Amino acid sequence: MSCEYCGKDAVYRCGVCGKQLCVEHLKLRTVCPSCIKKTTLEYAINKVASDEEREKVRELVKRFWGEEEQLTFDRKFMVAELPAYVAKVGNNVVGFVSFTEADDAMIITALGVLPLYQGSGVGRTLIEKVEDEAKRIQKKRLLVSTSNDDLPALAFYQSLGFQIYEVKPNVIAEKHGEIPEGIGGLPLRDELRLRKILH
Repeated sequence: MSCEYCGKDAVYRCGVCGKQLCVEHLKLRTVCPSCIKKTTLEYAINKVASDEEREKVRELVKRFWGEEEQLTFDRKFMVAELPAYVAKVGNNVVGFVSFTEADDAMIITALGVLPLYQGSGVGRTLIEKVEDEAKRIQKKRLLVSTSNDDLPALAFYQSLGFQIYEVKPNVIAEKHGEIPEGIGGLPLRDELRLRKILH
């Protein structure tokens, strides 16, 4: 699945026409509800149980972030080595969420859904699985972070009840040694931390 404008790996889907887009060609605009296409999809969610599924998570992590290691909440994680849930359509993995425990919280370390399957509820269901797991082991908070440029992710998490509670200036820029261009041409530099209180 490639960007329809340049052929790079697509990481988002246009909410109006459905074209698959890379970060460079994603534009941020206001869209009315009738222009947002919702897709219905039959999918299954399960905890990663095989080396094949773990390898698919590794491929998706590289596709979405260009590297296997994620820096979040002042810790570095090899995402594919963490506990994870995968979403499958038939035998194909179309999305994943990885997570880890920390004190009284569960940290979502990475969430990725292939562009073709975005807007179908896969991401929401993956987050709900992690939330259920956190409640089962009596965690009090669900934590996630995103970069300052990733407004689609920021909107998504807030729609699920997360609130921004901390901004870590320049964390991402320092990791990469420069300030790269992010979504919509925004400078990619800060980590935004969000939490959801679990009852």
